[in-house]
Order: sequence, then C-alpha cells, then structure tokens
Amino acid sequence: MKAVAGSLADSALAAQPSTAAGAGLPTGVELLGRLEGITARRGLGALAARLGDLTDFVAGDLAELEARFLDVAQLDDRVGQATRHLLDLGGKRLRPLCVMLAARLGHDHTNAALDLGVAVELVHSATLLHDDVVDHGATRRGAPAARTVYGNAASIFAGDWLLIEALRRVERCRLPDLLPRLLDTIEAMIAAEAIQLENRGRLNTSMADYLRVAEGKTASVFRWAMQAGGRAGGLDAPVLETLDAYGLHLGVAFQAVDDLLDITGDSTQTGKRLFVDLREGKMTYPLILGLERDRALRPSVEEIVAMPPAAELAHELTDAVTRSLHRSHAARDGLRFARERSQRARAALVSLPAGRARRALETVAEAIVDRDL
Repeated sequence: MKAVAGSLADSALAAQPSTAAGAGLPTGVELLGRLEGITARRGLGALAARLGDLTDFVAGDLAELEARFLDVAQLDDRVGQATRHLLDLGGKRLRPLCVMLAARLGHDHTNAALDLGVAVELVHSATLLHDDVVDHGATRRGAPAARTVYGNAASIFAGDWLLIEALRRVERCRLPDLLPRLLDTIEAMIAAEAIQLENRGRLNTSMADYLRVAEGKTASVFRWAMQAGGRAGGLDAPVLETLDAYGLHLGVAFQAVDDLLDITGDSTQTGKRLFVDLREGKMTYPLILGLERDRALRPSVEEIVAMPPAAELAHELTDAVTRSLHRSHAARDGLRFARERSQRARAALVSLPAGRARRALETVAEAIVDRDL
C-alpha cells in the first residue's frame, strides 16, 4: 500500500526473520513481532506497544499451534506431499489467533481451542489449494504453488483431505453447534466462489456482489473462528453474537486490505504478484470505485483481464491503472473502507468486560489495516 497509507513495506523488513520453509512470509509470533517493529518505525508507538503485549499474551499458544501443524498430514503419497508443501509455507495464522483470543475471553483456555485453531487454518489452506487450481495460480506465499509441483489432481485431493481433517477435529471437540456452523461456512464460501465464477471474464461493478463475496468467502471463516473460540471458552449466547459481529467486520476489513495490496502492495512482502486478483477477473473494492469514477480506466482493466495468466503485464498498463485509482481517490477510499470496517469490529466489543483478551482483539482489528502482507 505504498502510495495509499504510507506503506508498511520498507527496507528494514528484509532483516526480519521467517520460519516458513522456502518462503518469505512469517508465521505466528514472528508476524506479530514484525508488525510491532513496523508500527514503531512509522511512529505508531501506542499500537506497537499493544502489539508487544499481544505477542506476550499469545506466544505460547501460537508456538503450540505451529507444533500441531507439523503433525498434520504426515503422508508419503503425492496427496500428502502436496498438503505438506502448502502447510510448510506458513501463513499469517490470523484465523487461529482469533480462535485463541475468543477462547481467552471465557472461563477457560482449553485444548479444544488449539484443536479448533488448527481446524480453521486447515479449512483456509484447503481453499488455497483449490483456488490455485481454479485460477491457474503459479505461486503461493512466494513459492511454487502445490499444483505446479505435484499437479492439479494432487492439489485438489489435498484440499479435500484438509477439509476432512478439519471436520474431524471439530467433531472431536464435541462442542455444541460448531460442526453445523462450519458446514454452513463452507457452503457460504462455495456460494461466494460461484458468484466469482459467474463473473469471470467480465467486469462486474456491483458493490452488492462484492460484499456478498467478501462476506461469504473471507468474513464467514473469521465469524466461525470467533464462534469456535467462544464455544471453547464457554461463553454465553449474547457474547457469541458479539464475537460473530466482530468476525464479520474483521473479515471484510481484512479482504479490503487484500484488495489494496493486489494493486499497490510489494510482491516481495505479499508473496504474490501484483494484479493477480484483477487478472483472475475478481473485482475488488478500489477497482469498483475506480471504474465508476474514471471511464477511461475500463479499457486498461479489460486488457489485463483478457490476458493469458502467464503473460507479463506491461509496466505502462499497470501504471495507468494505479495512477487512475490514485487520481480518482479510489485507493484512498478503499483504505478508508477498510478502516471503517476495522472500527466497526472494535465497536462490536464494547459490551464485553475490559481485559487483556478484549484489548488483544481490538489490537488485531486495528493492526490488520496497517499490514503489508
């Protein structure tokens, strides 16, 4: 988001550690430490201090989560190798973090929360394996996508296996309503994918469709993560409703930032090429605004959408799109939209008792807007 919010991407990031095998993306505690350092360098001292407290609060949980991920899919066949390939690339672990923090709002922080944290990350990972096949993705998290190494079939079956493993873990926890809710979440994700499939190859500037996709494909998983953590923590129905609202707004804010990173991010930090979403025909918030505000933008966008997935984009073409989005303030207003939804997520928590877990959730909602990956 270099030209939008004073990018978080700066040269000091290269010195930050990473444990993801063969990738440049940090996981768990390292991501939080990285965000803390970036926000401090940007003069956001209060947020940096809260991120430091958050890191101290969840460091043990995130370390245990990583240990459990190592135990997933120890299979020697091609499907198992494709599964391991993606899991070893790490990730932000934001969805498991939401499970952990929601559980800590309750009376107990149980083994079930850790199992549910693994489950939600497995669901997310399954969608990535499937998406790369559908979208002909060549890279994922800065490394070759599993499908390019092991083939499309292995990648699809690996995603299916991860979904089954996630469902098994949720069923094993035997917490009320979680398994049906996860099935509903997967259904919502498929419905969102169907909308994107229908619109592939054409420019759909319907904001209603955009929100349906953002809520179904992204926010639904955050909502389930908050519900899962709340159930693990023994929270009552009114608190669970509060957490559901938080997850909805957090997920939309997260997607809105991803939209901006697709066009203004630093590919060395995000782990993917710029304009990937646009090349797959996926409409993002700033592009919808830009197309409404600048009619001259449409030919450039149509040219990008029409190009083969492997084709190199001319800098003149991408620069024209980027300039238009800044000139029309579509990029600025995309960031404003993300901040608004982040604020709504934090506002949803006001009915909860003050404490370290609530502060941590507020910090997460604030920090996801100021990220570079």
